[in-house]
Amino acid sequence: MPETAIFKDSEADRSFRCKWFANRLVVYGVLLLWAFICLFPIYWTATTSFKMAPNVMKGNLIPWVDFQPAWLGWRSLGLSPDTIGAESTVRDEFMKRFANSVVVSLTSSALAVMMGSLAAYGLSRFRYKFAWMKNDDISFFFLSQLILPPVVLALPFLVLYKELALLDTRVGLILLYTLSVLPIVIWIMKDQFSSIPTELEEAAMVDGLGIWGAFLTIILPIALPGMVAAFILSLVLTWNEYFFAALLTSTHANTLPVMVASQTGSQGISWWSMAALSFAAILPLIVIGVTLERFIIKGMAAGAVK
Repeated sequence: MPETAIFKDSEADRSFRCKWFANRLVVYGVLLLWAFICLFPIYWTATTSFKMAPNVMKGNLIPWVDFQPAWLGWRSLGLSPDTIGAESTVRDEFMKRFANSVVVSLTSSALAVMMGSLAAYGLSRFRYKFAWMKNDDISFFFLSQLILPPVVLALPFLVLYKELALLDTRVGLILLYTLSVLPIVIWIMKDQFSSIPTELEEAAMVDGLGIWGAFLTIILPIALPGMVAAFILSLVLTWNEYFFAALLTSTHANTLPVMVASQTGSQGISWWSMAALSFAAILPLIVIGVTLERFIIKGMAAGAVK
């Protein structure tokens, strides 16, 4: 005899299951669409670096289907397989700009995280009063510095750097970049430290540690994901900064964004060269983002739950 099911899904259960699958389908569809929108510029840049001029003008997108990949863009930088072993002035210039970007971005981001973490810890644990400004006012003052347009600071910084002999130097860019990303680091780290219970420090002080000892041995390891997230965000902002790099440097301290913007001439834009240069410039950030993804997620979400 064929077996019959004793328990059967009711109409409400079947309706709920259909709605659940429909909701999941919509959510994943939206996520896939958003991922496509976010990743398409990177794909377009990567494929354009392997296109010839006619392929760029025709808007061909799919390698080996719409066009045959070539090394035109990478050859112009001296980074193609047939030119990598030969001398190349353009490649030497690219490596110099790349080194400038690495040194300036890493140093300024590290300095901003160090100073910003100390400032954020002080604002989250102690009470200050400067004239009419208290902790919340001081925090808002730091954050308000982001509202100021960079072009307003162009002339003052140009005059100041000329007087201090900091034009076209890495030190000048490091100081300016540290100042520009410091408010963001303070904003992120203040939420990080505020989400950590003060009882941990009190227990550490009872055991004989001072304020610095409790901060370095107890609080800092807990806030490390937030510091990594702040560092990566600062690194992205300083790596991609163009305005001040173009304004305050000329020969020795130029960074990659300035070199990317210079790929225009009297004959128009060399899209293949600009694409190759742009992809080479963003590749380190992609590697860092993928490698440290878990730290970014933990760091940005740590202050959300209290």
